[in-house]
Amino acid sequence: QALLELTDYAPLPLREPVRSLVWVRGRLQEVHPTEILDLLDLIAAECPNPALLGIDTPRCRPGGGDEPRYTLLRLEIASVVVTDATGAEPVSVADLLNARPDPFCALESSLLWHLDTAHSDVLARLVSRLPAPLRRGHVRPLGLDRYGVRFRVEGDDRDHDVRLPFHKPVDDMTGLSQAIRVLMGCPFINGLRARG
Repeated sequence: QALLELTDYAPLPLREPVRSLVWVRGRLQEVHPTEILDLLDLIAAECPNPALLGIDTPRCRPGGGDEPRYTLLRLEIASVVVTDATGAEPVSVADLLNARPDPFCALESSLLWHLDTAHSDVLARLVSRLPAPLRRGHVRPLGLDRYGVRFRVEGDDRDHDVRLPFHKPVDDMTGLSQAIRVLMGCPFINGLRARG
């Protein structure tokens, strides 16, 4: 049995930087030699990393060199649990394997930094939508995905995480811009247009 713990850190400096934890439990086993090369190609296509060159393959066995060598292992997943400030929840293995990246995952850090440092007016309008008790404290952007914006409220007694959901999931920057304007209560939901 093996337990893999993944930690999701906030992209902005916060008092408590952890946003969530994921625990993946399963059985760890060595990849069969006949599968290693194809699996390395698959991994390298998604996540190229020089460390992959140090994995022992049927074509390359360890010699007397000083470079470290690695064995490729596979985790056969038995269970997954995701936990954040709202609690812990199991995720089925099928759901995990079928999941696709959020459309904003590659941009999330830069979008949150931009919101936090360049748009205090937008941030203030969004924070005004939070329940009154949660507005007492230092409010910082915590996360952004297709479903909404999350904030961390750093209070005197404790921290609270809260989500402002979009009215519907968004898939691109145009949809994100519109969803943010809706959350702000902006009368120009579709942006400004020239009269013609």
